[in-house]
Amino acid sequence: MVLTKTASESDVSIHSTFASRYVKTSLPRFKMPDNSIPKEAAYQIINDELMLDGNPRLNLASFVTTWMEPECDKLMMDSINKNYVDMDEYPVTTELQASYYLNYQISMTCILTISTNFKFGILDSKKINRCVNMIAHLFNAPLGESETAVGVGTVGSSEAIMLAGLAFKRKWQNKRRAEGKPWDKPNIVTGANVQVCWEKFARYFEVELKEVKLSEGYYVMDPVKAVDMVDENTICVAAILGSTLNGEFEDVKLLNDLLVEKNKETGWETPIHVDAASGGFIAPFIYPELEWDFRLPLVKSINVSGHKYGLVYAGIGWVIWRTKDDLPEELIFHINYLGSDQPTFTLNFSKGSSQVIAQYYQLIRLGYEGYRNIMENCRDNADVLKEGLEKTGRFNIVSKDEGVPLVAFSLKDNSLHTEFEVSDYLRRFGWIVPAYTMPADAQHVTVLRVVIREDFSRTLAERLVNDIKKVLQELDTLPSKFSTNVCVTCVETKEKNGNIVIKKTALETQKEITTAWRKFVMDKKRTSGVC
Repeated sequence: MVLTKTASESDVSIHSTFASRYVKTSLPRFKMPDNSIPKEAAYQIINDELMLDGNPRLNLASFVTTWMEPECDKLMMDSINKNYVDMDEYPVTTELQASYYLNYQISMTCILTISTNFKFGILDSKKINRCVNMIAHLFNAPLGESETAVGVGTVGSSEAIMLAGLAFKRKWQNKRRAEGKPWDKPNIVTGANVQVCWEKFARYFEVELKEVKLSEGYYVMDPVKAVDMVDENTICVAAILGSTLNGEFEDVKLLNDLLVEKNKETGWETPIHVDAASGGFIAPFIYPELEWDFRLPLVKSINVSGHKYGLVYAGIGWVIWRTKDDLPEELIFHINYLGSDQPTFTLNFSKGSSQVIAQYYQLIRLGYEGYRNIMENCRDNADVLKEGLEKTGRFNIVSKDEGVPLVAFSLKDNSLHTEFEVSDYLRRFGWIVPAYTMPADAQHVTVLRVVIREDFSRTLAERLVNDIKKVLQELDTLPSKFSTNVCVTCVETKEKNGNIVIKKTALETQKEITTAWRKFVMDKKRTSGVC
C-alpha cells in the first residue's frame, strides 16, 4: 500500500514560507507562543520586519561603525560563541586584549602559565597586553621600555567612563579619609555638552555633576569657568575630545595649565579625565601636535570608543590609566571558579569576544598609515559637504574645522520652516540626519548634524547636498506649520492706522518655533507605538 499525505499534512519545510500558515498570523509580541515554528519561517518573518529599519550606512546620526571588511566579519563570526571572561579557556583571545592586571600581584603571565601548563604551552609575556598597550602608546602614556599599560576593554565608552569615575571617586575618598576630612560629597566638573553617560554615572554612583553652561556660538566647556567651579570635593574635571553636539575638541591643554595653577594655590590635586570617545582615534592621526593626552601631567585617564573611529562594530570601548597608581587596587576583584585566579574590573561579567578580536584586526591591518588615511578621507569629505551647504547660502556652520569629521549646521532663517522639518523631509530620500536643540543655556539653538564615517564617500556627500537642496526647494513652496503670531516679549512697537504693531526679535521667534517643534516631535514619538 502506498501511503500519501495531503499538502496540509506534509512537511512544511519543503514549501515556501509564504505558502504556509505562518504568514497569516501576527508575530507574538508580548508572550511566548505555545508551539514551535520551522526555522525557515522564523527567519523569513523576522527578516521581513527588519526591512523596515533604516539603512545603517545612511544613518548619519550615528558615530558608530557600520562597515567592516569581510575578512574581519568572518573573524567575528568565528569567535561569536567565545565568552570573553573565560580567560583560562580562551588565553589567546585574552592576550589580544589583556588589561590592567599585568601591573598587579597576579600578572597575566602567571594566569596564562597556570592554564598553559595543562594545554597550550607557555606564552611569551612580551606578546601580552596587545590592544591596551597599542592604544596607551597612541595616547603617549609614560611607559618605560619594559612597562605594560594599565587599561581594560569595555562594552563601550559608557562603561569605560563609569570605571574611570569610580577610580577617581575611590582615590579621592581614600585621600580625604587619610586627612580626616569629610568624603561624602564628591563632585565632577563637566560642560553641559557631555554625553548622557556622565549624568548616569553621577546619579548611579552619587556624585554631584557641576556643569559649565554653554552659550550661543560657544558650544563646549569653557576651561576658565570649569576651573572656577572646582573645589576641594572635585574628584576630577572631565574634558571632551569631540563633542557629540558639534564635534569640537575642548581645550585640554589650557584646562591642564589653569588647573595646575589652581592646585598650586590650594594644595589640591584635582586631576583630569579626557572623554575621547569620538576623538581618541582621530587626533593622534591628523592632529598629532595637539596636546590633549598623557603628555599633560594632570590627565590621569582616557576613554575611547573602539566602535566609533576605532572602526569596529558596536560593543567595544577602552579606558587607559596613566599609571597603576591611578587605579586603586581595591576596586579589582579576583575570582577562581573559571579555572584559575582571574582579576576583573568591569561593571558586567560575561560578554562576547568578537569585538576585541575585531579591534586587534583593525590595529594590525591598518596600522598608523591606514588609520591616518581613513581619518584624512573623512575630514576631506566633511569639507566637501560643508562647502556644498555654504554655497546654498541657507545655513550657518556650527561645527569647527578642527575636531571630529562631522558637519553641524543650522538654518539662517527658520521663521517659516525649521531644522526638524529638513530632517523629516530628508528621510524621504533615505537619509537619517538628526535635528536637536543645544543644552542649557543655548537650548534655543537648533542644529542638524551629519557624521562622516569611513564608509561615507565623496559621491554620497555630493548626493546629500543635492537632496538637501531639493528639500529646501520643496519647503519653500509650503506654508509654515506653526504660526508665530504669539508675542513672548514685546521688543518694538509703533503706531500704524491707529493699531499697535508688535515685533519680536529673531531670537524670540526661534525659541518659540523650537519649543513648538519639540512638543510636536515628542507627541509624534508618544503616538507612534515605537518604544
